[in-house]
Amino acid sequence: MTLINSPSLLDILHRLPHFTSLAQETRQVLANSATRRHFDAGQVIYLEGEPAEAVYILEAGWVKATRMTREGREQALMFLRPVDIFGDIAVLAGTPYPGTVIALEAVQVWSIPAQTLHALIARYPDLAQAAIRHLAQRVLHYVNLVEDLSLRSVEARLAKTLLDNAQLHDGQLSVPRREWTTFEEMAVRLGTVRDVLGRVLRTMEAEKLIRVEKQAIILLDPRGMAERANR
Repeated sequence: MTLINSPSLLDILHRLPHFTSLAQETRQVLANSATRRHFDAGQVIYLEGEPAEAVYILEAGWVKATRMTREGREQALMFLRPVDIFGDIAVLAGTPYPGTVIALEAVQVWSIPAQTLHALIARYPDLAQAAIRHLAQRVLHYVNLVEDLSLRSVEARLAKTLLDNAQLHDGQLSVPRREWTTFEEMAVRLGTVRDVLGRVLRTMEAEKLIRVEKQAIILLDPRGMAERANR
């Protein structure tokens, strides 16, 4: 077996959720099948409706998967950060990509051709099991997305998203704002529009639940935010 020169991909595969239990041989063969690619901020990785020709392993940077409504508004499917995998649903289902994936910042990915992945899954049962577990997680993600969009208010969705992404820094919980974290992108992520999001943010600030800064959103009252998330 030819060993891959870069140990980083083997480490990435070991850290990839649901793929941590892969045998060393399986990880090595999978790594040998992958090609590293770079995408700049704003670059399209693949378009909705295109043939699903590859699966992508996200090594660095953030990407978003969206669909366009008939009115021309983006509907977010998911925002992904390392380490994660995308494009697998369409590849394994044998359908075109169900959404468009765009790099939100400079992104490094490893691509594995669809035919290669199918052949490896047929050969390595541990890889098949890992793929099944990952697909099951995606199903749960979309079940939760439907619930959020249909049953939760924008305020509840915002509170939940902030709590899920908060980090402890200097004794305070905060959500860092990356360069691409504009109000427009936040609105897309929450399934709303900028004006509605702006009103919710102003209300939360007035009630001293949060403080919006240029570099971060500070959670001043996490307990109050948790109450809002559950409404």
